[in-house]
Amino acid sequence: MGLYLLFKAIGFFLLVIIGIPGNIFILSQFASIKIIEKKLLPTNTILTMLATANLLVILSRIIPQALNAIGMENLLDDTECKLVIFTYRVGRAMSICVTSILSCHQCILIAPSTKLWTFLKHKVPQNALTIIIIFCFFNLSIYPYSILNAHARRNMTTSSPYTLHLVYCDADFLTYTSYIVNGTFYTIRDFMFVGLMVIASIYIVYTLLRHERTVKGIRSSDRGQKRSAEYKASRAVILLVALYVVLFGLDNAMWIYTLTLSNVSSDMNDIPIFLASSYATLSPIVIIITNPKLKHSWKYSYRKRSIHKELGNHELVFFVSK
Repeated sequence: MGLYLLFKAIGFFLLVIIGIPGNIFILSQFASIKIIEKKLLPTNTILTMLATANLLVILSRIIPQALNAIGMENLLDDTECKLVIFTYRVGRAMSICVTSILSCHQCILIAPSTKLWTFLKHKVPQNALTIIIIFCFFNLSIYPYSILNAHARRNMTTSSPYTLHLVYCDADFLTYTSYIVNGTFYTIRDFMFVGLMVIASIYIVYTLLRHERTVKGIRSSDRGQKRSAEYKASRAVILLVALYVVLFGLDNAMWIYTLTLSNVSSDMNDIPIFLASSYATLSPIVIIITNPKLKHSWKYSYRKRSIHKELGNHELVFFVSK
């Protein structure tokens, strides 16, 4: 195994090892909260959908990349390639949409109680899941065309010049016009959602700073406690958006660069795929650290494992001493 493939394998397997348990932990904990408390806060509903989108990205893109890096070849046939490419693109699209919805939702929550904002405060949290489902159907509807000519990897000489080579699969756009139109459309869509989440985050920061100046000197009150909770949630959203903007900004920059090339090699595609996939792995860490319920559950699980380990060691010592 070459040095490049070794680093590639280590990188993608680390994403799998960290990403799958992290996202499954988020889904399982929120499912438990839903069952026990009979309800789930809109923010936690959005985070649940984000974890689901992250899992789709890991299963459909990171795992094939990792298996390819250790030498497994011809893993997928034409039908499986269509399914994997479709799943990855929808999962990636939902990741950016849900992150954008999360930032806008938090922006609405901390906005002043004017007539418009009050209306949005009432409607958006109640319909958060409906909004996500609408975006899901939108993404499901725009991607089938892009996978019609997806197929298992074939001889490079038989591919058209406008083909993306994606590990086990090729996505052939057939013509230059189709290649450019598809790439431009999806890039513009990504930048629109990134722009939306950036604007929402800037407004969140502005609102927090303004509130800080307004209530400076006030120490303890119900309003102060509420504000403190809002600050923590807002900082969590800003951190998540910052992570997204950095990783997906680099990803989109690489995508724009590949639009200027023909017959993009799989090695060239490894870089944006790794950057885009990193969000699916790193965002659960941010969510767990910044979400009070998840952080408490994680600490509880960690202490429980430590206690069981200590009890096991004591039993082993007792057995040996006998």
